[in-house]
Amino acid sequence: MKVTTAHFKATARVELGNARTQRFLQILPLRLSARRNAAYASFADPAAAHAYGQAIRGEGVARLPELLETFEANARANGARVFWAADSQAANAYIVDLARQKGVRYVTKGKSMITEELGLNEALAANGIIPWETDLGEFIAQLLERPPFHIVGPAINIPVEEIRDIFIARGVMATPTTDPVTLGRAARRFLRDKFRDLQMGITGVNIAVAETGTVINVENEGNIRFNKSSPRTLVCVMSLEKVVPGMADALHMLRVLCRSATGQAAGAYLSFDSGPQRQGEKDGPEELHIVILDNGRSAMVRDAHTREVLRCIRCGACLNACPVYGKVGGYPYGWAYSGPMGQVLTPALRGLSDTGDLIRACTLCHRCKTICPAGIDHPATLLYYRYKDVQMDPQFNGRGVSPLERLTYRAYGLIGSHPGLWRLLGRAARRVANRHRRNGAIQRIARWTDGWFSSRDLPLLPRDTFHDRWRQRQAATAGPDKYASPDAAPRRRKG
Repeated sequence: MKVTTAHFKATARVELGNARTQRFLQILPLRLSARRNAAYASFADPAAAHAYGQAIRGEGVARLPELLETFEANARANGARVFWAADSQAANAYIVDLARQKGVRYVTKGKSMITEELGLNEALAANGIIPWETDLGEFIAQLLERPPFHIVGPAINIPVEEIRDIFIARGVMATPTTDPVTLGRAARRFLRDKFRDLQMGITGVNIAVAETGTVINVENEGNIRFNKSSPRTLVCVMSLEKVVPGMADALHMLRVLCRSATGQAAGAYLSFDSGPQRQGEKDGPEELHIVILDNGRSAMVRDAHTREVLRCIRCGACLNACPVYGKVGGYPYGWAYSGPMGQVLTPALRGLSDTGDLIRACTLCHRCKTICPAGIDHPATLLYYRYKDVQMDPQFNGRGVSPLERLTYRAYGLIGSHPGLWRLLGRAARRVANRHRRNGAIQRIARWTDGWFSSRDLPLLPRDTFHDRWRQRQAATAGPDKYASPDAAPRRRKG
Protein backbone atom coordinates (compact mmCIF):
# COMPACT_ATOMS: atom_id res chain seq x y z
CA MET A 1 0.00 0.00 0.00
CA LYS A 2 1.08 3.59 -0.53
CA VAL A 3 2.81 4.95 2.57
CA THR A 4 2.01 8.59 3.41
CA THR A 5 3.27 8.94 6.99
CA ALA A 6 5.18 12.09 6.01
CA HIS A 7 1.84 13.78 5.21
CA PHE A 8 0.43 13.45 8.72
CA LYS A 9 -0.18 17.16 9.30
CA ALA A 10 -1.70 17.84 5.88
CA THR A 11 -4.05 14.86 6.06
CA ALA A 12 -4.98 15.68 9.65
CA ARG A 13 -6.03 19.18 8.58
CA VAL A 14 -8.25 17.70 5.89
CA GLU A 15 -9.90 15.29 8.33
CA LEU A 16 -10.40 18.01 10.94
CA GLY A 17 -12.44 19.84 8.33
CA ASN A 18 -14.35 16.73 7.21
CA ALA A 19 -17.78 17.01 8.81
CA ARG A 20 -18.61 13.33 8.31
CA THR A 21 -15.33 12.19 9.85
CA GLN A 22 -15.92 14.42 12.85
CA ARG A 23 -19.47 13.12 13.35
CA PHE A 24 -18.25 9.54 13.08
CA LEU A 25 -15.41 10.07 15.55
CA GLN A 26 -17.86 11.38 18.11
CA ILE A 27 -19.66 8.03 18.07
CA LEU A 28 -17.58 4.93 17.28
CA PRO A 29 -14.55 5.30 19.60
CA LEU A 30 -16.77 6.14 22.56
CA ARG A 31 -19.14 3.26 21.86
CA LEU A 32 -16.31 0.76 21.43
CA SER A 33 -14.71 1.98 24.66
CA ALA A 34 -18.00 1.56 26.49
CA ARG A 35 -18.48 -1.94 25.05
CA ARG A 36 -14.92 -2.84 26.03
CA ASN A 37 -15.46 -1.70 29.63
CA ALA A 38 -18.75 -3.60 29.88
CA ALA A 39 -17.18 -6.76 28.44
CA TYR A 40 -14.22 -6.58 30.81
CA ALA A 41 -16.67 -6.50 33.71
CA SER A 42 -17.67 -10.06 32.78
CA PHE A 43 -14.30 -11.30 34.04
CA ALA A 44 -14.45 -12.57 37.60
CA ASP A 45 -11.54 -10.23 38.37
CA PRO A 46 -11.07 -7.70 35.53
CA ALA A 47 -7.85 -6.26 36.96
CA ALA A 48 -6.31 -9.71 37.35
CA ALA A 49 -7.38 -10.72 33.83
CA HIS A 50 -5.82 -7.54 32.48
CA ALA A 51 -2.57 -8.17 34.36
CA TYR A 52 -2.50 -11.82 33.26
CA GLY A 53 -2.76 -10.80 29.61
CA GLN A 54 0.11 -8.37 30.04
CA ALA A 55 2.20 -11.10 31.70
CA ILE A 56 1.53 -13.51 28.83
CA ARG A 57 2.63 -10.97 26.26
CA GLY A 58 5.67 -10.09 28.33
CA GLU A 59 6.73 -13.74 28.52
CA GLY A 60 6.09 -14.21 24.81
CA VAL A 61 8.42 -11.36 23.87
CA ALA A 62 11.07 -12.35 26.43
CA ARG A 63 11.19 -15.94 25.13
CA LEU A 64 10.62 -15.09 21.48
CA PRO A 65 13.52 -17.00 19.81
CA GLU A 66 12.83 -20.15 21.82
CA LEU A 67 9.07 -20.03 21.23
CA LEU A 68 9.46 -19.46 17.50
CA GLU A 69 11.73 -22.48 17.16
CA THR A 70 9.25 -24.61 19.10
CA PHE A 71 6.37 -23.34 16.98
CA GLU A 72 8.21 -24.08 13.74
CA ALA A 73 9.08 -27.60 14.84
CA ASN A 74 5.51 -28.42 15.86
CA ALA A 75 3.96 -26.77 12.80
CA ARG A 76 6.20 -28.82 10.50
CA ALA A 77 5.34 -31.95 12.48
CA ASN A 78 1.68 -31.15 11.79
CA GLY A 79 2.38 -31.07 8.05
CA ALA A 80 2.62 -27.31 7.54
CA ARG A 81 5.33 -25.70 5.46
CA VAL A 82 7.10 -22.83 7.24
CA PHE A 83 8.92 -20.02 5.46
CA TRP A 84 10.96 -17.38 7.29
CA ALA A 85 10.74 -14.03 5.49
CA ALA A 86 13.43 -11.51 6.35
CA ASP A 87 11.44 -8.62 4.87
CA SER A 88 8.34 -7.76 2.88
CA GLN A 89 10.11 -8.37 -0.42
CA ALA A 90 10.96 -11.95 0.57
CA ALA A 91 7.45 -12.62 1.87
CA ASN A 92 5.77 -11.21 -1.23
CA ALA A 93 8.12 -13.13 -3.54
CA TYR A 94 7.35 -16.41 -1.75
CA ILE A 95 3.59 -15.91 -1.99
CA VAL A 96 3.70 -14.73 -5.62
CA ASP A 97 5.91 -17.68 -6.64
CA LEU A 98 3.58 -20.09 -4.87
CA ALA A 99 0.58 -18.63 -6.69
CA ARG A 100 2.38 -18.99 -10.01
CA GLN A 101 3.29 -22.61 -9.25
CA LYS A 102 -0.36 -23.36 -8.54
CA GLY A 103 -1.47 -21.55 -11.68
CA VAL A 104 -4.05 -19.41 -9.88
CA ARG A 105 -5.66 -16.40 -11.52
CA TYR A 106 -6.84 -14.81 -8.30
CA VAL A 107 -6.56 -15.22 -4.53
CA THR A 108 -8.91 -14.28 -1.72
CA LYS A 109 -7.73 -12.69 1.49
CA GLY A 110 -9.02 -12.52 5.02
CA LYS A 111 -8.72 -9.28 6.97
CA SER A 112 -5.03 -8.93 7.78
CA MET A 113 -2.98 -5.94 8.89
CA ILE A 114 0.25 -7.83 8.21
CA THR A 115 -0.53 -8.16 4.50
CA GLU A 116 -1.30 -4.42 4.46
CA GLU A 117 2.18 -3.93 5.88
CA LEU A 118 3.63 -6.12 3.12
CA GLY A 119 1.82 -4.34 0.32
CA LEU A 120 0.83 -7.84 -0.78
CA ASN A 121 -2.15 -6.76 -2.90
CA GLU A 122 0.06 -4.54 -5.04
CA ALA A 123 2.71 -7.27 -5.39
CA LEU A 124 0.12 -9.82 -6.52
CA ALA A 125 -1.55 -7.43 -8.96
CA ALA A 126 1.83 -6.48 -10.45
CA ASN A 127 2.32 -10.16 -11.30
CA GLY A 128 -1.06 -10.65 -12.92
CA ILE A 129 -2.78 -12.24 -9.90
CA ILE A 130 -5.99 -10.56 -8.72
CA PRO A 131 -6.31 -10.23 -4.92
CA TRP A 132 -9.80 -10.02 -3.45
CA GLU A 133 -10.34 -8.77 0.10
CA THR A 134 -13.25 -10.69 1.60
CA ASP A 135 -13.86 -8.79 4.84
CA LEU A 136 -16.69 -6.38 3.97
CA GLY A 137 -14.91 -3.28 5.24
CA GLU A 138 -11.61 -4.22 3.62
CA PHE A 139 -13.46 -5.08 0.39
CA ILE A 140 -14.96 -1.59 0.28
CA ALA A 141 -11.62 0.06 1.12
CA GLN A 142 -9.93 -2.01 -1.60
CA LEU A 143 -12.45 -0.96 -4.25
CA LEU A 144 -12.04 2.69 -3.23
CA GLU A 145 -8.24 2.30 -3.03
CA ARG A 146 -8.07 3.70 0.48
CA PRO A 147 -6.21 2.59 3.61
CA PRO A 148 -8.12 1.28 6.63
CA PHE A 149 -9.74 3.99 8.75
CA HIS A 150 -9.96 1.88 11.91
CA ILE A 151 -8.45 -1.51 12.71
CA VAL A 152 -11.88 -2.93 13.63
CA GLY A 153 -14.03 -1.02 11.12
CA PRO A 154 -11.75 -0.23 8.17
CA ALA A 155 -14.52 1.38 6.06
CA ILE A 156 -17.15 2.23 8.64
CA ASN A 157 -16.70 5.97 8.00
CA ILE A 158 -17.51 5.79 4.28
CA PRO A 159 -20.93 7.19 3.22
CA VAL A 160 -23.41 4.63 1.96
CA GLU A 161 -23.83 6.62 -1.26
CA GLU A 162 -20.14 6.22 -2.01
CA ILE A 163 -20.39 2.47 -1.41
CA ARG A 164 -23.38 2.28 -3.74
CA ASP A 165 -21.51 4.11 -6.50
CA ILE A 166 -18.37 1.97 -6.30
CA PHE A 167 -20.41 -1.24 -6.20
CA ILE A 168 -22.18 -0.19 -9.39
CA ALA A 169 -18.93 0.90 -11.06
CA ARG A 170 -17.12 -2.35 -10.21
CA GLY A 171 -19.99 -4.71 -11.08
CA VAL A 172 -20.76 -5.84 -7.54
CA MET A 173 -24.44 -5.09 -8.18
CA ALA A 174 -26.56 -3.80 -11.03
CA THR A 175 -29.41 -1.94 -9.32
CA PRO A 176 -28.56 1.21 -7.31
CA THR A 177 -29.61 1.21 -3.66
CA THR A 178 -28.54 2.75 -0.38
CA ASP A 179 -30.08 0.05 1.78
CA PRO A 180 -27.23 -1.34 3.93
CA VAL A 181 -28.66 -4.85 4.05
CA THR A 182 -29.02 -5.00 0.26
CA LEU A 183 -25.47 -3.69 -0.19
CA GLY A 184 -24.20 -6.35 2.19
CA ARG A 185 -26.02 -9.08 0.30
CA ALA A 186 -24.60 -7.86 -3.01
CA ALA A 187 -21.07 -8.04 -1.60
CA ARG A 188 -21.76 -11.51 -0.19
CA ARG A 189 -22.99 -12.83 -3.53
CA PHE A 190 -20.03 -11.31 -5.34
CA LEU A 191 -17.49 -12.81 -2.96
CA ARG A 192 -19.21 -16.19 -2.64
CA ASP A 193 -18.62 -16.60 -6.35
CA LYS A 194 -14.89 -16.14 -5.71
CA PHE A 195 -14.90 -18.79 -2.98
CA ARG A 196 -16.68 -21.31 -5.21
CA ASP A 197 -13.67 -21.97 -7.45
CA LEU A 198 -10.99 -20.84 -5.02
CA GLN A 199 -7.55 -22.39 -5.40
CA MET A 200 -5.55 -20.25 -2.97
CA GLY A 201 -6.52 -18.29 0.12
CA ILE A 202 -4.45 -15.95 2.30
CA THR A 203 -5.05 -14.94 5.91
CA GLY A 204 -3.18 -13.35 8.75
CA VAL A 205 -2.69 -14.90 12.18
CA ASN A 206 -4.04 -13.53 15.45
CA ILE A 207 -2.21 -15.98 17.71
CA ALA A 208 0.31 -18.77 17.11
CA VAL A 209 0.69 -21.47 19.78
CA ALA A 210 4.22 -22.76 20.25
CA GLU A 211 3.41 -26.00 22.09
CA THR A 212 0.99 -27.24 19.40
CA GLY A 213 2.06 -25.47 16.18
CA THR A 214 -1.48 -24.07 15.86
CA VAL A 215 -2.48 -20.81 14.13
CA ILE A 216 -5.61 -19.09 15.43
CA ASN A 217 -7.89 -16.54 13.78
CA VAL A 218 -10.82 -14.65 15.25
CA GLU A 219 -13.50 -12.85 13.21
CA ASN A 220 -17.20 -11.95 13.04
CA GLU A 221 -18.09 -12.37 9.35
CA GLY A 222 -16.99 -15.91 8.49
CA ASN A 223 -14.86 -14.84 5.54
CA ILE A 224 -11.63 -16.03 7.16
CA ARG A 225 -13.16 -19.46 7.71
CA PHE A 226 -14.09 -19.54 4.02
CA ASN A 227 -10.53 -18.56 3.11
CA LYS A 228 -9.21 -21.39 5.25
CA SER A 229 -11.60 -24.17 4.33
CA SER A 230 -12.33 -23.55 0.63
CA PRO A 231 -8.96 -23.52 -1.19
CA ARG A 232 -6.51 -26.28 -1.86
CA THR A 233 -3.65 -24.03 -0.78
CA LEU A 234 -3.75 -21.80 2.29
CA VAL A 235 -1.12 -19.23 3.21
CA CYS A 236 -1.10 -17.83 6.75
CA VAL A 237 1.13 -14.79 7.23
CA MET A 238 2.22 -13.93 10.76
CA SER A 239 4.61 -11.40 12.24
CA LEU A 240 7.03 -13.22 14.48
CA GLU A 241 5.76 -11.69 17.75
CA LYS A 242 2.35 -13.40 17.47
CA VAL A 243 3.56 -16.55 19.21
CA VAL A 244 2.53 -17.46 22.78
CA PRO A 245 3.82 -20.38 24.87
CA GLY A 246 0.78 -22.61 25.30
CA MET A 247 -2.88 -23.15 24.48
CA ALA A 248 -4.03 -21.90 27.89
CA ASP A 249 -2.21 -18.64 27.19
CA ALA A 250 -3.80 -18.42 23.74
CA LEU A 251 -7.31 -18.94 25.11
CA HIS A 252 -6.89 -16.17 27.66
CA MET A 253 -5.49 -13.81 25.04
CA LEU A 254 -8.50 -14.56 22.84
CA ARG A 255 -10.79 -13.50 25.69
CA VAL A 256 -8.78 -10.33 26.18
CA LEU A 257 -8.52 -9.60 22.44
CA CYS A 258 -12.23 -9.92 21.74
CA ARG A 259 -13.21 -7.80 24.72
CA SER A 260 -10.65 -5.12 23.89
CA ALA A 261 -11.40 -4.99 20.16
CA THR A 262 -15.18 -5.22 19.84
CA GLY A 263 -16.52 -5.59 23.37
CA GLN A 264 -17.41 -9.26 22.84
CA ALA A 265 -16.71 -12.16 25.16
CA ALA A 266 -15.70 -14.04 22.01
CA GLY A 267 -15.77 -13.41 18.28
CA ALA A 268 -18.44 -15.09 16.18
CA TYR A 269 -15.87 -17.39 14.54
CA LEU A 270 -12.71 -18.83 16.09
CA SER A 271 -10.55 -20.95 13.78
CA PHE A 272 -7.78 -23.24 15.08
CA ASP A 273 -5.58 -24.84 12.42
CA SER A 274 -2.86 -27.36 13.20
CA GLY A 275 -1.66 -28.40 9.78
CA PRO A 276 -3.40 -29.09 6.47
CA GLN A 277 -6.29 -31.47 5.76
CA ARG A 278 -5.61 -34.99 7.02
CA GLN A 279 -6.76 -38.26 5.55
CA GLY A 280 -10.46 -38.76 6.15
CA GLU A 281 -11.19 -35.05 6.76
CA LYS A 282 -13.77 -33.40 4.49
CA ASP A 283 -12.57 -29.79 4.46
CA GLY A 284 -9.45 -27.76 4.95
CA PRO A 285 -6.54 -27.02 2.60
CA GLU A 286 -4.38 -29.69 1.08
CA GLU A 287 -1.35 -27.48 1.73
CA LEU A 288 -0.79 -25.06 4.62
CA HIS A 289 2.03 -22.54 4.24
CA ILE A 290 2.97 -20.38 7.23
CA VAL A 291 5.04 -17.29 6.44
CA ILE A 292 6.80 -15.88 9.52
CA LEU A 293 7.70 -12.26 8.84
CA ASP A 294 10.59 -10.37 10.43
CA ASN A 295 10.65 -7.08 8.48
CA GLY A 296 12.70 -5.26 11.11
CA ARG A 297 11.35 -6.95 14.22
CA SER A 298 14.60 -8.71 15.10
CA ALA A 299 16.21 -5.28 15.44
CA MET A 300 13.31 -4.25 17.68
CA VAL A 301 13.99 -7.22 19.95
CA ARG A 302 17.60 -6.10 20.42
CA ASP A 303 16.51 -2.66 21.65
CA ALA A 304 15.05 -2.72 25.17
CA HIS A 305 12.68 0.17 24.39
CA THR A 306 11.26 -1.04 21.08
CA ARG A 307 11.11 -4.66 22.24
CA GLU A 308 8.05 -3.82 24.35
CA VAL A 309 6.16 -2.67 21.24
CA LEU A 310 6.10 -6.30 20.08
CA ARG A 311 3.64 -7.05 22.87
CA CYS A 312 0.87 -5.49 20.73
CA ILE A 313 -2.06 -7.80 19.88
CA ARG A 314 -3.71 -5.38 17.39
CA CYS A 315 -6.93 -5.04 19.37
CA GLY A 316 -7.34 -1.32 18.63
CA ALA A 317 -8.36 -0.39 22.18
CA CYS A 318 -5.74 2.37 22.22
CA LEU A 319 -7.33 4.01 19.16
CA ASN A 320 -10.65 4.34 20.95
CA ALA A 321 -8.99 5.89 24.01
CA CYS A 322 -6.67 8.29 22.14
CA PRO A 323 -7.77 11.97 22.03
CA VAL A 324 -5.66 12.55 18.91
CA TYR A 325 -7.12 9.65 16.93
CA GLY A 326 -10.51 10.80 18.23
CA LYS A 327 -10.04 14.06 16.33
CA VAL A 328 -8.23 13.08 13.12
CA GLY A 329 -9.17 9.41 12.52
CA GLY A 330 -7.01 6.80 10.81
CA TYR A 331 -6.04 8.32 7.45
CA PRO A 332 -3.37 10.78 8.71
CA TYR A 333 -1.27 7.92 10.11
CA GLY A 334 -0.57 6.98 6.52
CA TRP A 335 0.07 3.25 6.75
CA ALA A 336 -1.43 -0.03 7.91
CA TYR A 337 -1.26 0.85 11.61
CA SER A 338 -3.00 3.89 13.10
CA GLY A 339 -3.50 5.46 16.51
CA PRO A 340 -1.05 4.92 19.37
CA MET A 341 -0.44 1.40 18.06
CA GLY A 342 0.84 2.83 14.78
CA GLN A 343 2.76 5.61 16.48
CA VAL A 344 4.98 3.15 18.36
CA LEU A 345 5.21 0.44 15.69
CA THR A 346 5.62 2.38 12.44
CA PRO A 347 8.79 4.32 13.44
CA ALA A 348 10.48 1.09 14.56
CA LEU A 349 9.72 -0.59 11.23
CA ARG A 350 10.22 2.37 8.87
CA GLY A 351 12.56 4.71 10.74
CA LEU A 352 12.10 8.35 11.70
CA SER A 353 12.90 10.04 8.39
CA ASP A 354 9.21 10.34 7.46
CA THR A 355 7.52 9.72 10.83
CA GLY A 356 8.71 12.75 12.78
CA ASP A 357 5.26 14.32 12.86
CA LEU A 358 3.73 10.98 13.76
CA ILE A 359 5.75 10.56 16.95
CA ARG A 360 4.98 14.13 18.00
CA ALA A 361 1.22 13.85 17.49
CA CYS A 362 0.67 12.74 21.08
CA THR A 363 -0.46 14.57 24.22
CA LEU A 364 1.29 12.01 26.49
CA CYS A 365 -1.97 11.64 28.42
CA HIS A 366 -1.22 7.92 29.13
CA ARG A 367 -4.75 6.72 28.30
CA CYS A 368 -3.33 4.26 25.76
CA LYS A 369 -0.91 2.85 28.33
CA THR A 370 -3.67 2.44 30.90
CA ILE A 371 -6.04 0.60 28.58
CA CYS A 372 -3.50 -1.55 26.71
CA PRO A 373 -4.15 -5.26 27.45
CA ALA A 374 -0.59 -6.12 26.41
CA GLY A 375 1.16 -3.70 28.78
CA ILE A 376 2.82 -1.33 26.28
CA ASP A 377 4.06 2.02 27.60
CA HIS A 378 3.27 4.10 24.52
CA PRO A 379 4.21 7.53 25.97
CA ALA A 380 7.64 6.35 27.14
CA THR A 381 8.32 4.82 23.72
CA LEU A 382 7.30 8.01 21.91
CA LEU A 383 9.61 10.06 24.12
CA TYR A 384 12.38 7.60 23.28
CA TYR A 385 11.74 8.08 19.55
CA ARG A 386 11.73 11.85 19.94
CA TYR A 387 15.07 11.71 21.70
CA LYS A 388 16.52 9.48 18.97
CA ASP A 389 15.16 11.79 16.31
CA VAL A 390 16.73 14.90 17.86
CA GLN A 391 20.04 13.05 18.33
CA MET A 392 20.00 11.98 14.64
CA ASP A 393 20.45 8.37 15.71
CA PRO A 394 21.51 6.32 12.65
CA GLN A 395 19.63 3.25 13.93
CA PHE A 396 16.34 5.06 13.33
CA ASN A 397 17.56 7.47 10.66
CA GLY A 398 16.80 10.39 12.96
CA ARG A 399 16.37 13.77 11.30
CA GLY A 400 17.77 16.04 14.00
CA VAL A 401 16.43 19.58 14.44
CA SER A 402 16.93 22.78 12.49
CA PRO A 403 19.61 25.24 13.63
CA LEU A 404 16.88 27.73 14.52
CA GLU A 405 15.06 25.21 16.71
CA ARG A 406 18.30 24.19 18.44
CA LEU A 407 19.14 27.85 19.08
CA THR A 408 15.63 28.47 20.40
CA TYR A 409 15.86 25.69 22.98
CA ARG A 410 19.33 26.81 24.07
CA ALA A 411 17.99 30.31 24.63
CA TYR A 412 15.01 28.88 26.50
CA GLY A 413 17.36 26.88 28.74
CA LEU A 414 19.48 29.95 29.42
CA ILE A 415 16.47 32.09 30.30
CA GLY A 416 14.96 29.37 32.47
CA SER A 417 18.13 29.06 34.53
CA HIS A 418 18.08 32.75 35.53
CA PRO A 419 14.94 33.60 37.59
CA GLY A 420 15.30 37.35 37.22
CA LEU A 421 15.63 37.15 33.46
CA TRP A 422 12.73 34.67 33.30
CA ARG A 423 10.44 37.06 35.24
CA LEU A 424 11.45 40.06 33.14
CA LEU A 425 10.89 38.37 29.80
CA GLY A 426 7.74 36.67 31.06
CA ARG A 427 6.26 40.05 31.98
CA ALA A 428 7.13 41.40 28.55
CA ALA A 429 5.72 38.33 26.77
CA ARG A 430 2.40 38.64 28.62
CA ARG A 431 2.02 42.26 27.58
CA VAL A 432 2.87 41.52 23.95
CA ALA A 433 0.49 38.55 23.81
CA ASN A 434 -2.44 40.46 25.34
CA ARG A 435 -2.11 43.17 22.71
CA HIS A 436 -3.29 40.59 20.17
CA ARG A 437 -6.60 39.99 21.95
CA ARG A 438 -9.65 39.41 19.82
CA ASN A 439 -13.14 38.52 21.04
CA GLY A 440 -11.81 38.08 24.56
CA ALA A 441 -9.02 35.64 23.62
CA ILE A 442 -5.60 35.54 21.96
CA GLN A 443 -6.02 33.98 18.53
CA ARG A 444 -2.72 34.85 16.88
CA ILE A 445 0.55 36.52 17.86
CA ALA A 446 2.89 36.17 14.90
CA ARG A 447 3.24 34.05 11.78
CA TRP A 448 5.57 31.58 13.50
CA THR A 449 2.84 30.81 16.06
CA ASP A 450 0.19 29.92 13.45
CA GLY A 451 0.77 26.18 13.93
CA TRP A 452 -0.15 26.38 17.61
CA PHE A 453 -3.10 28.73 17.13
CA SER A 454 -4.50 26.85 14.12
CA SER A 455 -6.68 24.70 16.37
CA ARG A 456 -6.90 26.56 19.68
CA ASP A 457 -7.17 30.00 21.28
CA LEU A 458 -5.24 31.24 24.31
CA PRO A 459 -7.04 32.90 27.25
CA LEU A 460 -5.89 36.42 28.08
CA LEU A 461 -2.79 36.26 30.25
CA PRO A 462 -3.06 37.82 33.74
CA ARG A 463 -1.01 40.88 34.48
CA ASP A 464 0.39 39.39 37.68
CA THR A 465 1.85 35.89 38.12
CA PHE A 466 1.13 33.60 41.04
CA HIS A 467 4.38 34.67 42.68
CA ASP A 468 3.43 38.34 42.28
CA ARG A 469 0.05 37.74 43.92
CA TRP A 470 1.62 35.70 46.69
CA ARG A 471 4.03 38.49 47.56
CA GLN A 472 1.19 41.01 47.50
CA ARG A 473 -0.86 38.79 49.81
CA GLN A 474 2.02 38.29 52.19
CA ALA A 475 2.76 41.98 52.26
CA ALA A 476 -0.86 42.72 53.15
CA THR A 477 -0.92 40.17 55.97
CA ALA A 478 2.70 40.43 57.12
CA GLY A 479 3.41 38.97 60.55
CA PRO A 480 6.20 37.26 62.51
CA ASP A 481 5.17 33.80 61.33
CA LYS A 482 4.68 34.72 57.67
CA TYR A 483 7.25 33.97 55.00
CA ALA A 484 7.59 36.13 51.95
CA SER A 485 7.90 33.57 49.19
CA PRO A 486 6.20 30.22 48.40
CA ASP A 487 9.69 28.87 47.77
CA ALA A 488 10.98 29.77 51.22
CA ALA A 489 10.66 27.28 54.06
CA PRO A 490 8.79 28.34 57.25
CA ARG A 491 11.03 29.11 60.19
CA ARG A 492 11.02 26.71 63.14
CA ARG A 493 10.01 28.41 66.41
CA LYS A 494 12.37 28.15 69.34
CA GLY A 495 11.30 26.94 72.72
